[in-house]
Amino acid sequence: MASAWRRLGFCVCVLKRQLRGGPDVLSGGRRAVPGCARGIYSATGQWTREYTLQTRKDVEKWWHPQIKDQASRTPDADRSKPKFYVLSMFPYPSGKLHMGHVRVYTISDAIARFQRMRGMQVINPMGWDAFGLPAENAAIERKLHPESWTQSNIKHMRRQLDRLGLCFSWDREITTCSPDYYKWTQYLFIKLYDAGLAYQKEALVNWDPVDQTVLANEQVDEHGCSWRSGAKVEQKYLRQWFIKTTAYAKAMRDGLADLPEWYGIKGMQAHWIGDCVGCHLDFELKVDGQATGEKLTAYTATPEAVYGASHVAVTPSHRLLHGHSPLKGAFREALVAGRDCRTPVTAVNMLTQQEVPVVILAKADFEGSLDSKIGIPSTSPEDAIVAQRLGLPYSDVIETAPDGTERLSGSAEFTGMHRREAFLALTQKARRMRVGGDVTSDRLKDWLISRQRYWGTPIPMVHCPACGPVPVPLEDLPVTLPSITSFTGRGGSPLATASEWVNCPCPRCRGAAKRETDTMDTFVDSAWYYFRYTDPHNLHRPFSAALADYWMPVDLYIGGKEHAVMHLFYARFLSHFCHDQKMVKHREPFRKLLAQGLIKGQTFRLPSGQCLQREEVDLTGPVPVRAGTGEELEVTWEKMSKSKHNGVDPEEVVEQYGLDTVRLYLLFAAPPEKDILWDVKTDALPGVLRWQQRLWSLVTRFIEARASGEAPRPQLLSSEERAEARKLWEYKNSVISQVTAHFTEDFSLNSAISQLMGLSSALLQASPGVVLHSPEFEDSLGALLVMAAPMAPHVASELWAGLALVPQKLCSHHAWDANVLLQPWPTVDPQFLQQPDVVQMAVLINNRACGKVPVPQQVARDQDKVHELVLQSELGARHLQGRSIKKAFLSPRTALINFLVQE
Repeated sequence: MASAWRRLGFCVCVLKRQLRGGPDVLSGGRRAVPGCARGIYSATGQWTREYTLQTRKDVEKWWHPQIKDQASRTPDADRSKPKFYVLSMFPYPSGKLHMGHVRVYTISDAIARFQRMRGMQVINPMGWDAFGLPAENAAIERKLHPESWTQSNIKHMRRQLDRLGLCFSWDREITTCSPDYYKWTQYLFIKLYDAGLAYQKEALVNWDPVDQTVLANEQVDEHGCSWRSGAKVEQKYLRQWFIKTTAYAKAMRDGLADLPEWYGIKGMQAHWIGDCVGCHLDFELKVDGQATGEKLTAYTATPEAVYGASHVAVTPSHRLLHGHSPLKGAFREALVAGRDCRTPVTAVNMLTQQEVPVVILAKADFEGSLDSKIGIPSTSPEDAIVAQRLGLPYSDVIETAPDGTERLSGSAEFTGMHRREAFLALTQKARRMRVGGDVTSDRLKDWLISRQRYWGTPIPMVHCPACGPVPVPLEDLPVTLPSITSFTGRGGSPLATASEWVNCPCPRCRGAAKRETDTMDTFVDSAWYYFRYTDPHNLHRPFSAALADYWMPVDLYIGGKEHAVMHLFYARFLSHFCHDQKMVKHREPFRKLLAQGLIKGQTFRLPSGQCLQREEVDLTGPVPVRAGTGEELEVTWEKMSKSKHNGVDPEEVVEQYGLDTVRLYLLFAAPPEKDILWDVKTDALPGVLRWQQRLWSLVTRFIEARASGEAPRPQLLSSEERAEARKLWEYKNSVISQVTAHFTEDFSLNSAISQLMGLSSALLQASPGVVLHSPEFEDSLGALLVMAAPMAPHVASELWAGLALVPQKLCSHHAWDANVLLQPWPTVDPQFLQQPDVVQMAVLINNRACGKVPVPQQVARDQDKVHELVLQSELGARHLQGRSIKKAFLSPRTALINFLVQE
């Protein structure tokens, strides 16, 4: 063995002398460093046989800056080339990455690298969701300004991301608290206002008395407390800004049908929106025949029958009875608890001009989220009972013909129309007159965006005593936050205290006016950021239509399932709106969505509920107990958090195990959509470390064989060796097919790694003659490293550099003088595709890959037949014969069967 390594060193030296002092192509274009203490080939020019902890560190230290530089910039869009836009949900800059961040960014990083290797133009951008209440509260606690607190956190987290070697398109970085960004958030708000989709009204809101701000319903827990401060939330009426998301409810509900399956997320979106069967219509309110200037909007599921309305009903909790309406007294005087009550107020339908009484119903709540609805007795038995009880007149405007068709009567120009025809015509006319008519559900509410805090995008409106609310002219944007150096976050919006900023001339009449002092909900900032990434430095528009049309829609959007309702709904809404404004040609912003699972850690609780730190727990016995006292503990797996003492520091884990090991663990431990139970004692983390060592051994064995002095000659292979090489060729092609499918279809990168582990095992079992003389072995080993590179880029780069030093290659289609991440992705050989339909079924035993078994395509989804074929195979005889099989699972999405056996 020693002589073989001496020959290898001689071979390397000869090759280097042949380069005559030029760049060392075999070591990635870098010269060997004289006297360098590192133990890796790329630094020393000498291959090391052992893959130790120090080797891992040396590999990552050497390759980290080179890999990072390769992907730090994206080329200008060449619209003749295919593109791939992979996007991770951008983080709030809390100051420290957690393992959930590392998981989502590792997934996006691996997929971005894969798509680049496929020849795609790729963007994988990163930015910061930097506004919001947490930053403001944290700054107040530390007696800092939110701006300085946020920027310091961004710098720290950016350094953390760089240390993780992630290939983000940093030239596209955005920060939502930068005026260069929120100028365009304000621009989009004004566009919404001009389109009648942003408006102000008094509303019952969730008020956090500690944080002194409005909360969305989703920010209030099941106990009625704020998700941030923990305070009991109060209900109060405030004049608030809303965005009319209900106007797009039906389009967004219908648009889900054109999207690929999102693993349950589409169902969540559909449930959030509800069944879009009716609409809201606007009414003017009168008392004693006199107009009051007050308006009311009410819902009906049968707007085509609105000419048969008998009343408009409100709940006892409606704002008209509790807010600041001038009609409050009249309503409260008419209220009799527990009874349906007719009031002296009447409502004039602004579409039909019909006048009907307003009724307060005894029931506290309507279905869905409604607090007012139009009573139409001919289409609602419940409404008919109310009308009869209160003696309200009405007419039946729906006639049924002998053939069963229903037509309208007594309905002005809609008379004679079929119901569906009348529904479409009436709602269209209402929308045209801007008196309602947007088809929506009874559960969806408009988006309340007002927040009474400082650290947010200022709402670009001016309130004038003469002109009412007036938008800031577009040329005067951005409306920047005033410089406030001292505030407590109590007592309403801090912006109201900046008198020089608040007091301003009206943009329309130039009279004295005041700026809006509410800021926007941070969900507005994140509702369009994916557009800005396509053109982040545009000074004249939010984004160029041409660039957005090239890069959009996002090909793969990755983030937590907790954002799959609100954020995803708002982002889809803004995209639909921008499409209607002719700003972008695509209506839906995201083609595929990957909602990844949580990373959970073990929580150790005392009976009192107190969570203990890991060092306070004695794990030496059969069950964990409190160290020193022996108290029994409740052990659960929960989302990592500081309060539960169950988190792990990503930087500490990387320092201990290495970047590639942590990356592979996060990708291999579970499918992306499933939770990971973080326990380094499990098989997953040591397993991926062992796999790296096997890869290193494979390359070492190949280098040693080719450095033996004997030239590779395929003609020397025996018939048995040729058959063995043929099997390797078939296995390689099967793995390429399945790994590519995992990267492009189901994103089960854990299964992709299992496939590569299987190929590694097959190569390790190859006979010496096949290793030395077979083009199939060389090609399979090269393909293996190329496919491993997106997931373990550092070690794959070093292993590729080792392959590159080997003389007399048998495969000429690899670019041996370029880094592995610059290699084209392997493709299936055409001859393999012409074979009979056979599926290479990956076999796992207790979640460990142990090889593949060929299975006819027609039975590949039949678990019983696959089970039987595996047991009859050579692999089954070797690994399963005589063992107790508890259960077998056939994957529904990939060619994989997992046997659980008694150890």
